[in-house]
Amino acid sequence: MAVTKSETTVLKNFINGQWVESSGTETLEVPNPATGEVLAKVPISTKEDVEKAVQVAKKAFETWKNTPVPKRARVMFTFHHLLNEHHEALAKLVVLENGKAYKEAYGEIQRGIECVEFAAGAPTLMMGESLAGIAEDIDSEMFRYPLGVVGGITPFNFPMMVPLWMFPLAIACGNTFVLKPSERTPILANKLAELFTEAGAPAGVLNIVHGAHDVVNALIDHEDIQAISFVGSQPVAKYVYERAAAKGKRVQALSGAKNHHIVMPDADIELAAQHIISSAFGSAGQRCMACSAVVVVGDNEKFVQVLKQKADELIIGNGLDEEVLLTPVIRQSHREKVLGYIEKGIEEGATLLRDGRKEMEELPQGNFLGPTIFDHVTPEMTIAKEEIFAPVLSLLRAADLDEALAYIRKSRYGNGATIYTKDAKAVRKFREEADAGMLGINVGVPATMAFFPFSGWKDSFYGDLHVNGKDGVNFYTRKKMITSRFDF
Repeated sequence: MAVTKSETTVLKNFINGQWVESSGTETLEVPNPATGEVLAKVPISTKEDVEKAVQVAKKAFETWKNTPVPKRARVMFTFHHLLNEHHEALAKLVVLENGKAYKEAYGEIQRGIECVEFAAGAPTLMMGESLAGIAEDIDSEMFRYPLGVVGGITPFNFPMMVPLWMFPLAIACGNTFVLKPSERTPILANKLAELFTEAGAPAGVLNIVHGAHDVVNALIDHEDIQAISFVGSQPVAKYVYERAAAKGKRVQALSGAKNHHIVMPDADIELAAQHIISSAFGSAGQRCMACSAVVVVGDNEKFVQVLKQKADELIIGNGLDEEVLLTPVIRQSHREKVLGYIEKGIEEGATLLRDGRKEMEELPQGNFLGPTIFDHVTPEMTIAKEEIFAPVLSLLRAADLDEALAYIRKSRYGNGATIYTKDAKAVRKFREEADAGMLGINVGVPATMAFFPFSGWKDSFYGDLHVNGKDGVNFYTRKKMITSRFDF
């Protein structure tokens, strides 16, 4: 999308509890992916804007770190209440700026709310440990303390859930936060700031700086930022991790994916096909847990036929229509990139079982692409190896489970994998040998709940401590050990 010059920006940064104009002069348009209607303009902020936000957050930390943990938790409880109260409105806002179907957006809001529920357990999550008598008359204790100012950089595909993976837990642990939301979906982030302030969060505890790569680099490089949490594409995730880690910061960088679903000969064909359709084409395939490769084990042409039939029956359109599942991709430029992958798949010899390009002509106003399915894809093909992040599904063939698992091991990514089977022996083998961090058994999207870590492997994650769960608490806190003698 082209950068436009404008003296007037609809969106502002949120710094020290106030809406503040960016010092930058450039803006980007934020269009509705389904209609092209411009919803807002987002400022391309500068290093100076980041500096203001960090200094405010640094000052707020001095008070917030000493705020009793139960009091922090009460802010989260109130925030949780407000999110529930605005559930439907937030979902519609996600549909407008992201384009996904309303049911998908409603579910995203719910998953975000669950992250706040987890953060509201701060009094338990922040507990330390102790052991009396580690030696004669000597006791030992461990206490948790916040890090300071932390930064979060979030993607367009989950504008509600991913920010709530980050700032509620970080702030509940006593840190202050500077958020850089995706410039493609910035509107919902501002709404979250409004609700968080209404919940009683003090000024400066949460700050938002809109922008692009200059803001990312400024957050990474700032000496007062103690940790960076990032979700986005693989090249950028690796860049963020390497640059931030080189400066001694804690980093968790969630990256790309190529999730394989194995369909065994004994699988319930209807169940498997329906789950795969929802996983591959829900949210237009723009999620890091989407099924993008199906490994058909044995001669199972009936499953392939059922899968194609269900893809043909999908309703495509604006996400505000309750019957719609498949919605537009985020931008025209991304669709052009995806069309290049489709051409590459044909060129490399895959069979185009269903061509989703025909729906582009039927829905010319938005960034639509119909469900696209390739058959007889081999692991060496580009479409089998690279993350396409779109409603494009590859079918690979395998003689047995061993060959199917070899495909997963060969992938550079390791976010998720699923098997469809009734065979307990196959399930156990899959559980032990599948080279991915989140596994599903007859489940289309094996994403974890907020109290478990979102545990991608290989090039799907850079860092040591994942988002959510106990990993998230450990990421946002540091430990202090006290050894005491009482023999006087």
